[in-house]
Amino acid sequence: QVHLEESGGGLVQAGGSLRLSCVASGTFTSINAMGWYRQAPGKQRELVASIRSGGTSNYADSVKGRLTISRDNDRNTVYLHMNRLKPEDTGVYYCKSEALLGSGCRTNAWGQGTLVTVSS
Repeated sequence: QVHLEESGGGLVQAGGSLRLSCVASGTFTSINAMGWYRQAPGKQRELVASIRSGGTSNYADSVKGRLTISRDNDRNTVYLHMNRLKPEDTGVYYCKSEALLGSGCRTNAWGQGTLVTVSS
């Protein structure tokens, strides 16, 4: 199956930057899409950004122009470059992948999450 390992979270002041990384490992044929979701305290998990293997990306309106998603297909890694961070960006950031297995089945996997705290 697929195992996701996130890193890069931490505490940053408003206006600062962070870079999150997520590495996929395991037994699969390919990773079709990868994405970042976040869950703020007391709120539901929401999509932040996603990217397909061909590079097509999608962003939540609240992060457009500040956060950028990228991926390294050779390393099965997705990044979230976070600039001009705001206190409302605070939350646990989860990586998600959609993979194709050797059996032809598709499977979704989630990472354990990494905490991002933006102080005002």
